Amino acid sequence: MADRRRPMRPVAPVPSADLPLVAIVGRPNVGKSTLFNRLVGRRQALVADTPGVTRDRKEGLALLRGRTIRLVDTAGLEEAAPSSLFGRMRASSESAVREAALVLFCIDARAGITPADEHFAAWVRKQGRPVMLVANKAEGRGGAASAMEAYSLGLGEPVAVSAEHGEGLSDLMGEIVEHLPPEPEAEFEDDDDVFEADADALDPDAEIVLPARPPGPIRIAIVGRPNAGKSTLLNALLGEERMITGPEPGLTRDSVAVTLHDEGDVFEVVDTAGLRRKARIDEALEKMSVSASIEALKMAEVAVLVLDATLGVHEQDLQIARLIEREGRACVLALNKWDAVEDRNATRQAILDRLSISLAQMRGVPVVTFSALTGASVHRLLPAVREACTVWNARVPTGELNRWFEAALERHAAPLVEGRRLKLRYMTQVKSRPPTFVIFGTRAEQTPEDYKRYLVNGLRETFNLPGVPIRLQTRGTKNPYNTKSRS
Repeated sequence: MADRRRPMRPVAPVPSADLPLVAIVGRPNVGKSTLFNRLVGRRQALVADTPGVTRDRKEGLALLRGRTIRLVDTAGLEEAAPSSLFGRMRASSESAVREAALVLFCIDARAGITPADEHFAAWVRKQGRPVMLVANKAEGRGGAASAMEAYSLGLGEPVAVSAEHGEGLSDLMGEIVEHLPPEPEAEFEDDDDVFEADADALDPDAEIVLPARPPGPIRIAIVGRPNAGKSTLLNALLGEERMITGPEPGLTRDSVAVTLHDEGDVFEVVDTAGLRRKARIDEALEKMSVSASIEALKMAEVAVLVLDATLGVHEQDLQIARLIEREGRACVLALNKWDAVEDRNATRQAILDRLSISLAQMRGVPVVTFSALTGASVHRLLPAVREACTVWNARVPTGELNRWFEAALERHAAPLVEGRRLKLRYMTQVKSRPPTFVIFGTRAEQTPEDYKRYLVNGLRETFNLPGVPIRLQTRGTKNPYNTKSRS
């Protein structure tokens, strides 16, 4: 009998941590972030005609000639005291170089070779990592000639490109792949159960159980006002100094995503720039940072709102909470600097009271207290995020939902509108992420807001949906005797 099993297949795709890492380094304002965006194929890093825009390492996946790599954009290399901001930025870049399988040393061909280029080229040569020399901004006929000056750096033949105009990138991609270590061969398995498992999946009588949430990492956005401790929190979760931190407010400019594992789950955590009031945002670069933070929030499943517990809740914190609710994200309230709070019970209650009064949709939001600086109780955050994500993906069975709905109507009858009582007939959940319900009935679209709040509060309490936005929509049935509805 012929062997009906399928051919052998790869065991699993290569995790991103196992992909070769390529670091882009160089002095400030040579176009590293523009080159990074070109290679990853999308505008992922902030770009502005200002030196020092990039502060934290930015990582992305790039597919070059069929080879997937981890590409890292780094802060500009500058001489500075280790304790200063620029010194901490340089330390972060040096860490990326130590981990890299290949270093792209980037220079500005238009500006020519500067003393800073010579100094850091000598430093890169001593690191013992494979290095490729990239002469950026070499557009036009004179670009290649200008790039040839880079031979003097002793890093081999420069590859002339113009990241801004897209020139020379094809040659650069090919050179990068050639300089990488050989790709490991995929491991294969001969699985006797592959065919049988697929056959069971095709059984029309088999029960289909949908996953609680789509596959993939749980996406988290860490948001809050400047200097609340967002980057320090991410470092504590990772157990390493991944993000630049310090007493200076507004250190984080771009949204930086990292992946971490906890109890079998994979989390994609995005550290965002601090959000301030619009009236105080006047620089173009900060506006770009805020836009990146809001975009990260829109892509997240759970928003971790970080508050400085020593300062309590400010109006800007409430504005951020309203933004989270408006975008329909689950929320976890993270009270940082808890070790510095004297009366902890009073502080917690004051914060929760302020939220419940100013933002009813955040009622029941999970609260985690910790100190990001010392790491105390930080381990409690991810379980809270996991639970919030579960609630955000919750589905209520239609039968159970309508039994509750009938009881809710008996406790508090539908209101009179224009002298006639609304006839609300049934309810169903049309989607999750966040939980969204629709009420059907005669003139249901006229249901007053206060009655909707009564129903939302009942849904939240009865079906255990704390801390997530609940959407309640209404659909009225057409009345053939209502002449106003005829066109």
